[in-house]
Amino acid sequence: MPELSGPDSLSAIAAACLANPGLTAKAEIALVGEVLGGTDWMGGPGDDGAVVTAHGGPVIACGEALFPPFVAADPHGAGFAAVLTNVNDVAAMGGVPLGVVDTVVASEPVARKALAGMREAAELYDVPIIGGHLTIHDGDPAISAFAVGASAAPLSVTRAAPGQSLVVAAALDGRMRADFPFFPAFESRGRRSAGDVRLLGVLAESGVVVAAKDISMAGLVGSLAMLLEPGRLGVTLDVDAVPAPPGVPLTRWFNCFPSFGFLLCVPAGREPECLAAFAERDLAAAVVGTLDDTGTLALSRPDEHVEVLSLHDFRVTGLPRA
Repeated sequence: MPELSGPDSLSAIAAACLANPGLTAKAEIALVGEVLGGTDWMGGPGDDGAVVTAHGGPVIACGEALFPPFVAADPHGAGFAAVLTNVNDVAAMGGVPLGVVDTVVASEPVARKALAGMREAAELYDVPIIGGHLTIHDGDPAISAFAVGASAAPLSVTRAAPGQSLVVAAALDGRMRADFPFFPAFESRGRRSAGDVRLLGVLAESGVVVAAKDISMAGLVGSLAMLLEPGRLGVTLDVDAVPAPPGVPLTRWFNCFPSFGFLLCVPAGREPECLAAFAERDLAAAVVGTLDDTGTLALSRPDEHVEVLSLHDFRVTGLPRA
């Protein structure tokens, strides 16, 4: 098929995704495996959180460190993001967030703004901040946050398999930030946001979704590569089927962090249930491809086809496989 030119051509989208700093930085995660060796939570690693058994049931644990320049430039936004990223990670594991613990090292004014952002997000997503650590410090600020969650049926990328449908679900309310690749749909959805993230646990428990990953700073394609990597799976992504907000170029949409955006692996035949569940909440969702065993991630339109990467020679995180 011929390759078209233009800012939203598949070749332009693919090039932008491969150059995304959020994706290229994921290769640094290989250091964890090199030092700590392999692990075996849910047959991982490779998921958005770890699953351990406590008091007879699965408990999800996850954590995020915020980019220091972001903390310095927008401490309130960084505080909000510290909670949001953890809530999304718990949701991507099919869980319900139970609480957030934070660590803040910053000057008093910066710490105050960061904590206010955390409080705002905690109220919006109905998850309590249950503890943490604060050090007042006049040097460079640092924020990290950690979450615990519960799930009756944890999701794991190790359950992704050829023949499953790939569904992209996203909140398309609002508009893209001009200064940062972030789409804050929660500004428009408000209190609905708490129910939005809890929907994934319902779909996991019913078996409608078996694996998931939230779309993070690596962007849609980069996050998809992380989902495919543990099993060296492949998929041809139907670009025109991907839910996208009007007026946002795909080169930006495919490389941003949406406040609600998930990649879902759905068993064949259960796609209508999945799409209907998101439609009931006025969230966009669509089947955008079928997982296969090629190890190749490609983009496609009726008149274009571009291979983005092959997991046989492209290292996304480099984490050891179980």
